[in-house]
Amino acid sequence: MGSARRCAVVGSPITHSLSPALHRAAYAELGLDWTYDHVEVDSAGLEEFVNGLDESWRGLSLTMPLKRTVVPLLDSSDDWVRLSGVANTLVLDEGSRHGFNTDIPGAIAAMDERLPAPARSAIVLGGGATATSVLLALAESGCTSATVLVRDPARAEETIAVVSSHPRAPQLSVGTIADATTLDADLLVTTIPGQAQTPALIARCSEVPAVFEVVYDPWPTPLARRVLDDGRLLVAGLDLLAHQAVGQVLRMTGRAVSVDLLRRAGADELTRRAVQISAELGN
Repeated sequence: MGSARRCAVVGSPITHSLSPALHRAAYAELGLDWTYDHVEVDSAGLEEFVNGLDESWRGLSLTMPLKRTVVPLLDSSDDWVRLSGVANTLVLDEGSRHGFNTDIPGAIAAMDERLPAPARSAIVLGGGATATSVLLALAESGCTSATVLVRDPARAEETIAVVSSHPRAPQLSVGTIADATTLDADLLVTTIPGQAQTPALIARCSEVPAVFEVVYDPWPTPLARRVLDDGRLLVAGLDLLAHQAVGQVLRMTGRAVSVDLLRRAGADELTRRAVQISAELGN
């Protein structure tokens, strides 16, 4: 497996992804002459794209909106994909397509690293594929009650059905972000973009002692900045990204790298982007 292979992260939009920085750092550390790029692919185009991959391709990382779209294209799935209906990793092996969900173990590892104790209660903003994976990670960690807040409760139905199937599923409730008043739980998980984090919403989150912000770019998000200013506990999107990428690299290359290596690569890329934006604004 030392010969050159191709990998990529696919989704839409995709240019913001930090995955190339992380995986390329892994390849450099492992001495692999592999390439890893980002490719714009939407749900309608995924099957054609996957069908067109030749034998030089080893794997794909899948991001929004493809994590559920890819599942019917798989020949085999790990337990997390079968439970969640979500795959963020596709490994190609002698013509077969193997799917994995490294978001769930990645979220468990990120929370274990940053939080002093598992959250018993949680509020989750957003109800998509990433919210599903984090809710399943919370169930694995012993969370007993969770509230999912979305713009439209109907959009969370698939997530609620999937999480409810977990053998230790927390007690679940659904509400709308607009109607929620002061939020109270051990942990707030937010999967919504930074531009949706209004001052009013941030104020309603001010009593939650710990926040898991899965968005990593641009960083910090308005909510993450408030949490850091307050001195509250923060699980960052880069924590999740690095931990799940460790799993992806292992499945694609068969070799392990450290989470700190990948997290540093992501942080360096975020810094590079911030400097570039600042220079462009200065001009």
